[in-house]
Amino acid sequence: MFLPGFVCLSVCLSVCLGHHHEGHGSSDQTDQDTAVDSSTNTVSLVKSANKDFTFRLYTNLANHADSQGKNIFFSPASVSVALAALSVGARGETHEQLFSGLGFNSSLLTQTDVDQAFHSLLNNNGSQEDASQGTAVFVDNKFKTQPEFLDVLKQSYFADGFTVDFTQSTESANTINKYVEEKTHGKIDKMVDSLDESTIMYLLSYIYYKGKWATPFDPQLTKEDMFTVDENTQVSVQMMNMEDTFDVYYDQAINTSVLHLPFSNSYSMLLMLPDDMATLESVICPGHVTKWLKWMKSRYDIFIPKFSIKTSYSLKDVLSQMGMTDMFGDKADLSGISEGQKLVVSEIVHQAALDVDEVGATAAAATGVQITLMSFRHIPVLKFNRPFMVLITERNTEDILFMGKIINPTI
Repeated sequence: MFLPGFVCLSVCLSVCLGHHHEGHGSSDQTDQDTAVDSSTNTVSLVKSANKDFTFRLYTNLANHADSQGKNIFFSPASVSVALAALSVGARGETHEQLFSGLGFNSSLLTQTDVDQAFHSLLNNNGSQEDASQGTAVFVDNKFKTQPEFLDVLKQSYFADGFTVDFTQSTESANTINKYVEEKTHGKIDKMVDSLDESTIMYLLSYIYYKGKWATPFDPQLTKEDMFTVDENTQVSVQMMNMEDTFDVYYDQAINTSVLHLPFSNSYSMLLMLPDDMATLESVICPGHVTKWLKWMKSRYDIFIPKFSIKTSYSLKDVLSQMGMTDMFGDKADLSGISEGQKLVVSEIVHQAALDVDEVGATAAAATGVQITLMSFRHIPVLKFNRPFMVLITERNTEDILFMGKIINPTI
């Protein structure tokens, strides 16, 4: 039995000794109010960039050859944290590419601004009982890093720091895997398969979220049903069912039905059922989320499959397509991590998991069944029995923790 709306994810960046090689800043604040306004504006700029990055990363993942016909599920929040933490140690064009790829305008934001913004974001996300997010850095015991790099990671990104012996590759991999397994409550139990012998650092970002439906599904109403993967394929699923008043929106511009399922906290799951998936994928952006969260309530009979999926990605090609190329090759400038060694990012790995079922906490507010005289056959039916998209978002800020597309809920 798995828990509802239970999601977790990790990102790893492996930094190796390179065989090739090719500012920070903060303005003085004389007025406290100006400083507060500036800080608020900085966080706002970073949050806006993060939202845009979400959909650009999704588009590149969806268009990648390895993703064709497969489920997609990832955490843009975790990827952006990992890349922002890496940018602390990047310099020159490598730094510019990371900033640009993440959507940060270097004329408006310094590295220090970004670091302070992520400190604020992680401090808020990491303090909630049902959502935790953080970073860790594993450094080889013979490798000397720039003290400032580790200081910023610990202070701004709340990084746990560990010293390991990467020449003992199996032991080092086990150490990293054990850490990830603990932080994701067992959902990601093997982050690292093997380590390059020249690895000197592993930078890790994780996020864990456990949500209970505000209104849980009744397991007795869950029945076997068919899910249409494509025109040639149908699979059997356990289909949950509930008749209640839901936030449902039909976006006529893109012929997509959107269902808003709130968790018992400030987070929600948005499920998008398009007439044509390609159309939805080609236009979806942060503005759609803003619009959809302003729905009118209607009474619906909804059907959602139970499912448990895991995804794993190498993001090297995808991020390169987004303009972040130099860090992977002979032009890499990671001298902010170490001046004496030529470093290169050898791999960026991303794993995620999503489990959905009926179980949830009973809402403290009375969300009981409304008694109506409406005949059952007049109640609109919304059935997620073909490929759909999913978002997990914070309702107040519209920050997106997770995003994905469910092509086949059985694999």
